[in-house]
Amino acid sequence: FGGQTGPLLSPGLFERFILPHLKRLIDLGHSYRLKVQLHCCGGFAPLIPLLIEAGLDGLHAVQPSCCGMDLKKLKANFGDSILFNGAIDSHHVLIEGTPETVHAKTREVLDIMAPGGGYVAGASHDTILEETPVENVLAMFDTVREYGDYSKEGNG
Repeated sequence: FGGQTGPLLSPGLFERFILPHLKRLIDLGHSYRLKVQLHCCGGFAPLIPLLIEAGLDGLHAVQPSCCGMDLKKLKANFGDSILFNGAIDSHHVLIEGTPETVHAKTREVLDIMAPGGGYVAGASHDTILEETPVENVLAMFDTVREYGDYSKEGNG
């Protein structure tokens, strides 16, 4: 529902044409006592209140490089109402960075998103792209293991 510069539909159009169908799917999942998570690329922050109102449990593939997807604002405004999944920039940081920058950026994302729970660390897209250096993937995994474990004191 989002592009690089924001939602593909206004909140009004989204609410009128998409949300009723999405809500039926969310309700179906909940009828089986499942948590329902939506994969949505791009900048879609203006749609998040509608998704929460529809009962969605989680958002996958938060892309912080897209318009309106400021992690601090997302966590502050919606972190108590919906789970966020992703947010470690797979298009810029993981592909173009060094292991050191990946470590620093991953730690920064964890410091913003993990406190209070409601965050699953991962790449900002549905896959880690093949051109991503293996060292950078390992740096992300190592950083998440070190700082993203809620069971360790001081994390989250």
